[in-house]
Amino acid sequence: MKQQIQLRVNGETLDLTVEPTETLLEVLRGEMGLHGVRETCGLGLCGTCTVLIDDRPISACLTLAVLAQRQEILTIEGLARDGQLDPIQEAFIAEMSFQCSYCTPGFILTTRALLAENPNPTQSEMREYLAGNLCRCGSYLKILAAVELATKMMAVKQDSGF
Repeated sequence: MKQQIQLRVNGETLDLTVEPTETLLEVLRGEMGLHGVRETCGLGLCGTCTVLIDDRPISACLTLAVLAQRQEILTIEGLARDGQLDPIQEAFIAEMSFQCSYCTPGFILTTRALLAENPNPTQSEMREYLAGNLCRCGSYLKILAAVELATKMMAVKQDSGF
């Protein structure tokens, strides 16, 4: 039996009717058309379905949509503001940290959570935090370079009062 739920996604509150067994991934992609949330493994092991819930990275393929109510959900589509890319997005572009880019949204959102928790991570801390995200193309060195650049860009942004 379908349920009425209210989700707050990318700053917008939405009323939806969903099956109690539908995952957040299915609702975000199918009902809302947010295709930056991607499915690969369906087991929460690869990181391509990563979204932020209350600033924490979660696997949308394992999270029931009904359990995501009353929480702030951020997808890659909600990261840019007023036509301006987030510094993390800019860093990934500047470092060309992707090939096929299938995994990129998950890496960017996980990086955002990392830098919110630890604004100046070491290489080891970056690797550990990003360990739940897999890149089939093997762009890990460029991804780490992007995280390092994002760290610097975020520090400059904070120092300038933004």
